[in-house]
Amino acid sequence: MSAFERLTQLKNEQAATNLEKGNKFLATNKERDGVIETESGLQYEILTLGTGDKPWATHTVTCHYHGTTIDGSVFDSSVQRGVPASFPLNMVIKGWTEGLQLMPTGSKFRFFIPAHLAYGERQVSALIGANSTLIFDVELISFK
Repeated sequence: MSAFERLTQLKNEQAATNLEKGNKFLATNKERDGVIETESGLQYEILTLGTGDKPWATHTVTCHYHGTTIDGSVFDSSVQRGVPASFPLNMVIKGWTEGLQLMPTGSKFRFFIPAHLAYGERQVSALIGANSTLIFDVELISFK
């Protein structure tokens, strides 16, 4: 087996492991009180329910967020940077596009995003491997 073939095999094995761990995590997580699962498989819990309007996928949202893997490793956090992020809602991962449309402005939700609604089979960083399940705490500040 060539080095390339071995590397490919290792990446495929890691992707399969990530998917299995994520699926087990989500199966257990959805049984917790307060966790809601949508038809797509997105899970969320309401930490704070705001009273404002809800954005559409075509809006640009401004929010604070804190993203981790299921083992608790932080991979990105506007909270830690101290500056909220703004972006078109239809230009992010599917779990965010779906989830933020459920949030009235002023809300804070925790999203549990299965791999197929995150980055799927792509490895996007050293911390976010292929088929990773992601967790985000998101506070919707505003949208336009």
